[in-house]
Order: sequence, then C-alpha cells, then structure tokens
Amino acid sequence: MAGILFSCVNDLDTIQKVTYDPKAPDETSTNLEVLYTDSGYARVKIFAKLAETYSQPERITKFKDGVEVDFFSDKGEVISVLTALYGEVNFKTGLITVRDSVILKNLQKKQALETEELFYNQNNDTISTQKYVICKRDGEGVIGKGHGLKTTRFFNYFEILEPEGKVDLSKE
Repeated sequence: MAGILFSCVNDLDTIQKVTYDPKAPDETSTNLEVLYTDSGYARVKIFAKLAETYSQPERITKFKDGVEVDFFSDKGEVISVLTALYGEVNFKTGLITVRDSVILKNLQKKQALETEELFYNQNNDTISTQKYVICKRDGEGVIGKGHGLKTTRFFNYFEILEPEGKVDLSKE
C-alpha cells in the first residue's frame, strides 16, 4: 500500500496580491437603511439599494444605485424627501452630496426643487447648490429658477442666488 501526501502552505503576501484591491470598498451593503437620531428623535433616514463604504483617504459611503433621504420634524413627521441617482456621505465633514436627477420635495407645501447636484451640510442644517435649479409648486407650476440655491433640509423657504425669468410689468 502506497500513499502520497501533499501539503499546502498559504503565503499571506501571495494571497493579498491575488485578492486585495486597494480601490475596493471596505464594506458593501444592499438595501441599506440608516436612521440618524438626535436625543432619541429621528432626524434623517437614508435608503439605498447599494452602499459602498471606503475608509481611505477619508471615511465616505457612496450610493451608486440611487438614494433617498427623508428629513424628519421634531414630532417625527417626514417633512421633506431628497432623491437622486448618486449620493455620498463624508463622515469627517458631515456633508451629504447627491448628484444626477436630484429632486427635493417639501411634502407639506407640495413644492419640489429639481437640479443636478445638492449638498446637505448636517452641521448647520443647510442645503445648497451652485447648479441650475427649477422650483415648482403643485397648482402653481414654476415658482423660481436660476443658478445657485440655499435652503434648509425642510425646503420651507429658499433663496435662488442668481434668479432668472420674466416679469410682466404692463398695465391692463
């Protein structure tokens, strides 16, 4: 009776060369739902089909397959909803960036903002952009448009930095 024995040795450096990708995310999540709270109250909820978290060069989570952000009142009601095809959260700066087919809706006022990029600063609770924006209200149509905008997470009021449009000054 004869037997042959084989032995394997795993060299960690060799394994890392084959499997390690420095550009790959540290974490990947599907159907992610994150709730940010303050003093036990819901403040912001983020939904994403696909989330990738990177720790280098700084901790960032990217949402590459669409993102929805719900903003809550102090009473726990969803006041506004932000959607986009791409988004990311920078944990160091507290900045949430969304791009591509961006829509911010105030559910109570039935108004919406459309643009290609928005920044939500969690530290001072502001939303801003330098891109072209169109603001609409149900039943009224376009209520403002131009380049650049500042508002809060609730989108109760807004300021268009470079407004454009026509004003009819003729007397009837």
